[in-house]
Amino acid sequence: MRTQISNDLQEGCHEGRLQTRFPPEPNGYLHIGHAKSICLNFGLAQEFGGVCNLRFDDTNPAKEDQEYVESIKEDVRWLGFDWDEREYFASDYFEQLYALAVRLIEMGDAFVCDLSPEEIRQTRGTLSTPGQDSPFRNRSIDENLDLFARMRTGEFAAGTKVLRARIDMASPNLNMRDPVLYRVLHVSHHRTGENWKVYPMYDFAHPLSDALEGVTHSLCTLEFEDHRPLYDWLVEKVFPLGKRPRQYEFARLDMTQTVMSKRKLRDLVENNLVDGWDDPRMPTLSGLRRRGYSAAAIRAFCERIGVARANSVVEMGFLEHCAREELNMSAKRVMAVLEPLKLVITNYPEGNHETLAAENNPEDPLAGTREIVFGRELYIEQSDFMEDPPKKFFRLKPGGEVRLKHAYIIRCDHVVKDEQGGVTEVHCTYDPDSKSGGATSGRKVKGTLHWVAGDYALPAEFRLFEPLYLADPDQTLEGQSTYAGINPHSLTRLYGWVEESLREAKVTDRFQFLRQGYFCLDSKEKEPGLVFNRLVGLRDSYKGH
Repeated sequence: MRTQISNDLQEGCHEGRLQTRFPPEPNGYLHIGHAKSICLNFGLAQEFGGVCNLRFDDTNPAKEDQEYVESIKEDVRWLGFDWDEREYFASDYFEQLYALAVRLIEMGDAFVCDLSPEEIRQTRGTLSTPGQDSPFRNRSIDENLDLFARMRTGEFAAGTKVLRARIDMASPNLNMRDPVLYRVLHVSHHRTGENWKVYPMYDFAHPLSDALEGVTHSLCTLEFEDHRPLYDWLVEKVFPLGKRPRQYEFARLDMTQTVMSKRKLRDLVENNLVDGWDDPRMPTLSGLRRRGYSAAAIRAFCERIGVARANSVVEMGFLEHCAREELNMSAKRVMAVLEPLKLVITNYPEGNHETLAAENNPEDPLAGTREIVFGRELYIEQSDFMEDPPKKFFRLKPGGEVRLKHAYIIRCDHVVKDEQGGVTEVHCTYDPDSKSGGATSGRKVKGTLHWVAGDYALPAEFRLFEPLYLADPDQTLEGQSTYAGINPHSLTRLYGWVEESLREAKVTDRFQFLRQGYFCLDSKEKEPGLVFNRLVGLRDSYKGH
């Protein structure tokens, strides 16, 4: 793609201009696949000194809404791109597009057809057999102009008449077999209201909107490759040579264990399988943002997967890997206990507390330290204690010793159990001379545990996410209320404690909870209390880097 653009500019194509566009349909929220297109269109324009428009292809009012327009603009800005004053809508050109359709009729290149959608499909032919001419294909120009004008005024019901291009029903490319250009829709448009009763098809509006805006390079995903002959046919019919954009295709982004279709994502939302478009399990940009991904991590991911002509599937783990690379350098290290078990240090004086120094980020020498409180009663993770552990269990066990992170070495002396035999408290003694960083702290133990001080810790909810699908989804909706392959454990809620330093945490902050993963506050929660989303775990399972 870069080579093609560089060659075009050197050869003086389009008078040496580069103008791209990002053309979303406002019928849903953008997902990570759109991020690739955003970064490509805006990024190439920046790289080669061109400009990129933001244009909404709003030609299907039945599925479009202003809510989607606003969400798309928010996502593009969040990714770090700006279209300045170049915000357009296909609906801005409805009058011009209608006039261009009239011109095609006048040139004998379009006709009004009375076949139903099903009849058009049946007469289209197959890859091995030609299509059949519509019985209305040879209507006179005057009759077509009259009927098309009456379609505009709403005289005909939806589905009863369409405007079709007159090209070639025997073309080996099915998209060139007299495709539909306009259809009748008695639906209010979110911008034009009730003004229009006919709406252009995407394949008609898209290339002509490109040409009207002065776009030079129309970058599309590979599924539009077969549509390029129609793209070229339309712009060549009605625009002079120097004003014609060219379409270039690249492979779309597909990822494991998720769906990359707004229609499929809408199914999840409407069937209440997720908490809206911005559910942190969704691949939407708003969902990834709420989960804690940064725009920089998304841009790095899009840059590193590159632009290719061959379709491929990217592992979800690679997106997580890009996030970890950034978070490892920037995220503050803190302690949180997600499934708490009470620990009492019996030889620590009751009522006493002390402050200890804890490093904020060992990867960042400028990150400094913070103070944490240590006392008699603490919380540790339930999984960090076993009464009857296997071999090579280096955490806490009866008679065993571990170090508490940033603090002291402790030894487990006995446990307190409930009536069912479950451990409710672990009682330990500490070695006062083993303070971490102290002059006499040289004694070594194999295990180190994170913890929080019971009297000073803050209650918190933790939301842990797994992929939304157990495997790559089969894209088939089963019944009316569920989706094939959905993961019943895609969301787990835990309730525990975090250290007091997080009292002033902000939504924009990212933290590494020691031994647990990277977390951020949930940006949607309005109720009092701390709710943290786990962005990614600590372990990087991706092997491709």
